[in-house]
Amino acid sequence: MCYVSDILLQWFRENGRELPWRETNDPYAIWLSEVILQQTRIEQGCDYWLRFMRRWPTVEALAAATEDEVLREWQGLGYYSRARNLHFAARQIVERGCFPDTFLEIRKLKGVGDYTAAAIASIAFGEPVAVVDGNVYRVLSRHFGIDTPINTTEGKKTFAALAQSLLPPKEASAYNQAIMDFGAIQCTPRNPRCVLCPLQETCDALHSGRIAKLPVKQKKLKIRERHLTYIYIRCKGKTAIHRRGAGDIWQGLWEPYLIENGDTSFLNPRPSTHNSQLSTLNFQLRKKAMRHVLTHQVLLSDFYLLETDKRPPLPDDYIWVNEADLDSYAKPRLIERMLELLS
Repeated sequence: MCYVSDILLQWFRENGRELPWRETNDPYAIWLSEVILQQTRIEQGCDYWLRFMRRWPTVEALAAATEDEVLREWQGLGYYSRARNLHFAARQIVERGCFPDTFLEIRKLKGVGDYTAAAIASIAFGEPVAVVDGNVYRVLSRHFGIDTPINTTEGKKTFAALAQSLLPPKEASAYNQAIMDFGAIQCTPRNPRCVLCPLQETCDALHSGRIAKLPVKQKKLKIRERHLTYIYIRCKGKTAIHRRGAGDIWQGLWEPYLIENGDTSFLNPRPSTHNSQLSTLNFQLRKKAMRHVLTHQVLLSDFYLLETDKRPPLPDDYIWVNEADLDSYAKPRLIERMLELLS
């Protein structure tokens, strides 16, 4: 099967993408790119990578930052656990004294899985360990006609072993980057460039008409719907926000006053005995059922503006900040969209 490796390496020499983190062997720069590019388009991810490298050019600089600073710089990328893990792992590395240089040691860093550890170990240190990501699953499943679901234990073992068997030990870095680029450019999820594919003669999926059916993934995900009510309170140039805790979406990010699965009757302008201190205030509906899609959830959020000269009673975890300083607080993209509706 070495012919596959040879063809991919040749294809990579002619078609590989020019990316800034490929101009260095710095494991920190490579690690940062891999974390940012998880669940992120490469065009968007490149801008964030450049910003992070300008602000924190070394792992020591990143470790010295606060979590708030890192989350603020990450804002807009989503999946904020990546940023928290990145920051935590940077401190692990500094405490260790140097960047770990083997797959097994890199794998011990917070938030680093098999794929990321293999990418760093092979690209930065030349360790012959194969990467297996979505692109690799797609290329291998199509070329070899493998219909074992990729999100099962059996599937993961099958593809990991196959990927490792194809890896040329002395060209681990180039080969891993080659097969990932091949999946991103040539063997794409939709409309792959089969007519111009250098592997077309031996591609099982092409000859059996299964291009659109491979790779196979078991459907397990159940999407739940959540209804949120946000109230932006404007009081003499200040507003109330609180920081989301652990165990839910957007851990560590800031948001306006939130009601979820609670009594919102006081938003109705008619007299109400519930929460009389709020029921007499003038709430302005700015957006109804704003839709925001996450991996496991769909959020439907109502957004209100409350302008008042007297601070209403709020839970203890809310703080009052100057509206002009809101940009200093890391916020979910949904909240950013809501704030854009304010006059």
